[in-house]
Amino acid sequence: MKKILTFLGIVVLIVVIGLAILMFMRGDEDTWICENGVWVKHGNPSSPIPQDVCPFTTEEKDVVLDSPKENDVITTPLLVKGKAKGSWFFEAEFPVKLLDENRDLLAVGIVRSEGEWMTESLVDFETSLDFLVSTKTNAVLVLQKDNPSGLPENDKKIEIPVVLMPSEKFKVQVFFNNNQLDPEISCDKVFPVEREIYKTLAVADTALTELLKGATQTEKNQGYSSSIPGGVAIQDLSIANGVAKVDFNDTLQYQVGGSCRVSAIRAQITQTLLQFPSVHKVVISINGNTEDILQP
Repeated sequence: MKKILTFLGIVVLIVVIGLAILMFMRGDEDTWICENGVWVKHGNPSSPIPQDVCPFTTEEKDVVLDSPKENDVITTPLLVKGKAKGSWFFEAEFPVKLLDENRDLLAVGIVRSEGEWMTESLVDFETSLDFLVSTKTNAVLVLQKDNPSGLPENDKKIEIPVVLMPSEKFKVQVFFNNNQLDPEISCDKVFPVEREIYKTLAVADTALTELLKGATQTEKNQGYSSSIPGGVAIQDLSIANGVAKVDFNDTLQYQVGGSCRVSAIRAQITQTLLQFPSVHKVVISINGNTEDILQP
């Protein structure tokens, strides 16, 4: 009997030790676990998803990020450069976005491969993101595996914490009509107004955006006015070999009549772009069409 009790005691002890080891290895059933840059539910945690960045481990080397590094201090533009497995791309692209500490969107863009992406090997990629912050800001760069299937099991992303610094400011000119400086209203005669903008790679695009905002109340009191209708949007802008090609939506010519107003609109856009040394000629289009647009 004594031997039986001793044997049973040993069995119970082994079972208890085994359960303890299993519980230790499994950890808390109801918690959040960080897995390759993503917070994953383990069990049924009562706490909300953690707001801390879940660091990405590069053991699988799906993505090797050269820039930025974790906790880099950055001013705009943010250079995003590295290598990713071809499976991260779809049609040679995958999305990237920049979030502030409240997970609000600061910038969004597309990463494009710099080589053949139909491979499981690592492919070079590079892009840049323009952002605007007025104070030092903790942020997260999110690289998202493109998932055209929409299936959750194919989702994958990495998050890199960074620190954003306020951008430098500089001045650009936007051009308006002015009935005080030009009382005879010469139609195509426009006058510059200075606007202060944050440093950006897309300075010409930003200058046009300022133009489309129209004159401020102070500028209106000084006689400035815009002939460009409200609701106009830039669809594309490219500058190459001294030629700036800018494409707008239909609103640019909606209910715009009269040769004087048409001339004024062209002058405002053209002079705003010609202020940049790289621009010697401006081509305006609407939905890609340059023929029969802005006709009186």
